[in-house]
Amino acid sequence: MSALWSVGAGLLLLLLWVRHRGLEAVLVHHRWVFVCFFLMPLSILFDIYYQLRAWAVRRLHSAPRQHAQRVRHIQEQVREWKKEGSKRYMCTGRPGWLTVSLRVGKYKKTHKNIMINLMDVLEVDSERQVVRVEPLVTMGQLTAYLNPMGWTIPVVPELDDLTVGGLIMGTGIESSSHIYGLFQHTCVAYELVLADGSLVRCSPTENSDLFYAVPWSCGTLGFLVAAEIKMIPAKKYVKIHYQPVRGLQKICEKFTEESKKKENSFVEGLMYSLDEAVIMTGVLTDEAEQSKINRIGNYYKPWFFKHVEKYLKADRTGVEYIPSRHYYHRHTRSIFWELQDIIPFGNNPVFRYLFGWMVPPKISLLKLTQGEAIRKLYEQHHVVQDMLVPMKSLEKSIQTFHVDLNVYPIWLCPFILPNNPGMVHPKGNETELYVDIGAYGEPKSKQFEARASMRQMEKFVRSVHGFQMLYADCYMTREEFWDMFDGSLYHKLREQMNCKDAFPEVYDKICKAARH
Repeated sequence: MSALWSVGAGLLLLLLWVRHRGLEAVLVHHRWVFVCFFLMPLSILFDIYYQLRAWAVRRLHSAPRQHAQRVRHIQEQVREWKKEGSKRYMCTGRPGWLTVSLRVGKYKKTHKNIMINLMDVLEVDSERQVVRVEPLVTMGQLTAYLNPMGWTIPVVPELDDLTVGGLIMGTGIESSSHIYGLFQHTCVAYELVLADGSLVRCSPTENSDLFYAVPWSCGTLGFLVAAEIKMIPAKKYVKIHYQPVRGLQKICEKFTEESKKKENSFVEGLMYSLDEAVIMTGVLTDEAEQSKINRIGNYYKPWFFKHVEKYLKADRTGVEYIPSRHYYHRHTRSIFWELQDIIPFGNNPVFRYLFGWMVPPKISLLKLTQGEAIRKLYEQHHVVQDMLVPMKSLEKSIQTFHVDLNVYPIWLCPFILPNNPGMVHPKGNETELYVDIGAYGEPKSKQFEARASMRQMEKFVRSVHGFQMLYADCYMTREEFWDMFDGSLYHKLREQMNCKDAFPEVYDKICKAARH
């Protein structure tokens, strides 16, 4: 009873302090208070709800039975929109704050919202090695479902809350992408409800134009209602090798060399300064040296990027065995390294042991509660960008990132880009090795100004025939956007399928110059 009185008194003092300082001042200058005492407990409740729901669906086998009914409901909504005269564009009814993207889209307030409640795993086909899922299935949900059955998917993008639909309509990448490509390249079929209310399946051999046009289209060709994704056998551990490298030229040479080796199941680099990095290579295995097993996903463990940095500071190589699911979600607890800006003491051992089980707070809740002051602060003094550039341009690209942004750590993730039709493909006629350069944090460059600096970055990326991930803020003009992306197939299909009155063009949906 005394403990309850103590907690109550503590909360009362906290509320009095918040009232004295003002809620907005606390949210801006002491955001960790709100995150630790409110958002983290609320995030736990969210997780419990969705885990119980997934368990119930699996036990009752209700997902496949209800899927057809839910899709018919989506079709009925689209046909109702047509009967009303097609006066507004359509979009999904999912609230914008629920998405992992930090971009704030206002189109949901003006467009016709189509409610899509599709968040279940539908079927695991072991013979075809394919899993069929609904678009709101998350990466955390999918790996938890497949791993006990001995399966996983080839590309498991970071962060538990990323959805299949977002990774297809946008894009997704992981340290296995140097073998399998982007997330879209591991998909074998999509099912969509089109602007006329019809349900269509597409694959490389069936409605192939639509199949190749869907990725990166951001929901502007139709509503995704199901996807089929390749599966591969899961193994218990990832044997990971840590290699500190110094000197930008040596870093780029080593990273390129390892990225070309197909015997590496995983390749990843973390740069801690312009000339310091740790290159990591991993191999899937069922055997492990017990003394070298590191369950890095346990709540009390150091954040992964801080753990990796120890090898750089000690200037030594190392080998560990990380349980596969822990490896797939290794950056989740610290949201890469974004959480250190929100909870500066989050990696402190005391905090990890006492409160680490509640980390991370949901990105969606962080967005919902950020307020206009924090949003503007983040927009002007914070970057979250992934630029995809040819591996041959890696050194020049890192130098450009350093001059224009000066944000560290920088994430390096290689991927193979096949010459398929669609918005994103190499300049030539052959498959090419690319790299995702991820910058997340507060720029230290003295001349950084959000719009001007990002436009400079976008110009550079276009010049090397690279691409900008569309979840992030984009400052390009329409002409610059379609210079970066190949819109030939996309525009052809929008014309053929009467999308122009049903959905906005992808540029109008995501670019700052067009959004309102």
